[in-house]
Amino acid sequence: MIRTLFKSSRQYTKGALITICLSALEVAFEIVIPTTMSGLIDYGVNAGDISMVWRYGGLLIIFAMMQLITGMSAARLAARSSAGFASNLRKDMYDNIQTFSFSDIDKFSTASIVTRLTTDVTNVQMAYQMLTRMVIRSPLMFIFSMTAAFRINSEISFIFIICLPILAVGLFAIIRKVMPMFRQVFKTYDELNNVVQENVQAIRVVKTFDQQEHEIDKFGKVSDRIYRLFSKAERLMAINMPLMQSCMYICMLLISWVCAKAIVLSGNDPAAGLTTGNLTALITYAVQTLSSLMMLSMVFAMMTIAGSSAGRIVEILNERTDIHDPEHPVTEVKNGDISFEHVDLVYNRSAGKKVLSDINLEIKSGQTLGIIGGTGSSKSSLVQLIPRLYDVTGGSVKVGDVDVREYGVEALRNAVAMVLQKNELFSGTITENLRWGNEHATDEEIREAAHLACADEFIEQFPDKYDTYIEQGGTNVSGGQKQRLCIARALLKKPKVLILDDSTSAVDTKTDAMIQHSFRTYIPDTTKIIISQRISSVQNADKIIVMDDGRIADMGTHEELLKSSSMYRETYLQQQKGGAEDEQ
Repeated sequence: MIRTLFKSSRQYTKGALITICLSALEVAFEIVIPTTMSGLIDYGVNAGDISMVWRYGGLLIIFAMMQLITGMSAARLAARSSAGFASNLRKDMYDNIQTFSFSDIDKFSTASIVTRLTTDVTNVQMAYQMLTRMVIRSPLMFIFSMTAAFRINSEISFIFIICLPILAVGLFAIIRKVMPMFRQVFKTYDELNNVVQENVQAIRVVKTFDQQEHEIDKFGKVSDRIYRLFSKAERLMAINMPLMQSCMYICMLLISWVCAKAIVLSGNDPAAGLTTGNLTALITYAVQTLSSLMMLSMVFAMMTIAGSSAGRIVEILNERTDIHDPEHPVTEVKNGDISFEHVDLVYNRSAGKKVLSDINLEIKSGQTLGIIGGTGSSKSSLVQLIPRLYDVTGGSVKVGDVDVREYGVEALRNAVAMVLQKNELFSGTITENLRWGNEHATDEEIREAAHLACADEFIEQFPDKYDTYIEQGGTNVSGGQKQRLCIARALLKKPKVLILDDSTSAVDTKTDAMIQHSFRTYIPDTTKIIISQRISSVQNADKIIVMDDGRIADMGTHEELLKSSSMYRETYLQQQKGGAEDEQ
């Protein structure tokens, strides 16, 4: 896991290593300061020797300045390196997410991915900064302080060793209790993000059903759970400080008591024994020793928090898409011929339930295929196999007489345009949204695509026309307008295959008919696949299939299915009856 994470350090590794070196130098200067202060007191102040005061005073100033410079430089480099590491980490995660197939994306919820890209990365960033600063600084501080203290007086320095087990046991107990709590907190963050996401996306439904209080209550419960977990963990973490301070003050009292007797016996003479300067140094080293342990405990606590986050991040980084280019990919789709040969599809291999079973279907380039079927009949799953949004479990899907798994993914998807069941527009102008289909499209090509999708009629009515700004998610256009813009965007790809997955459901039947007529007239060589709940949208297709429970129940033209398929005939009669009632 650590190796995977540190791959994202890249250009910031050098800065992290320099930080470690600077931190070591900072500790060295910090350690010599108490010894220098001891010399200043004993050989300068107590002895009344002004020259020694100036000499030791000058050394103190130099050491203090060097400690300040190395400390500030280390802190600055640590902050820059950790921020850069976090930036790389987010980029690496986001880049890997872009390679995911639909089955890969299904493993992670949107809320969980957002938490991993934000909160989890921030936790790892803080841990990385602590690692470069504290993990080297704290052990060195502990070792050097103990060594310096034992050089002054080994017997008195054993007081440190008496307090160390008490502090170590206390810190270990705290961390052991806190670790599971922080793990639970970050799982609850996923729930919180999910509640917010659902509420924001479905805000119109929430207000329509007057469920604001319900949503507030739901958010409040999750938020309160996070608060209680964090509060409990922080209360336990708070014990760390009084425990450390208690040990520190006990050490100071014992050192002062023992040293006072020794100083009296030596007459405060450096040659005879312990002195006031030695006492000052020992107290300082006691503080440094115990402070280094406290810093280590903080590092362990941060590692505990970051450990859970790091594991969740590595799950994203290590996820490898099951859809990838072959060793020698085919780079050109010659035509829009499509064939399904004994195709099976299973989303969850452990469950074993087939989403599609033994699909056999052939569509010639330029033909129009209509697909109808009840909810859950796997209509969308069928067409998602064509651009390899999923891979077949059994059998094969061919486009242009080549198995789709032999194409380069980019080449295949550039030849297949798909307007998904859930239409998405992005914040930006209409022109910017349409250029998702072809970033190099001219204004004339954009207008032609909009005309084919019957979108030009409402675009021209906007004050800014094609420069009209689309809000995030397309909230400032109607459902039908959004669908027509998405169709125009797909047409700009000039695809070999055009798939409309129930993407005219929000437009009226007249506009739907006009769109179908445009397809037949202006893109006759493009293979068109239309999924619809309305038979009027598919009745002029060259071939229509009726899907039922992941299988092709019936196949034929509109007239043939009216005679041979009871399911198709019943649907047609119900819709005709409904249309007649609407007209009345």
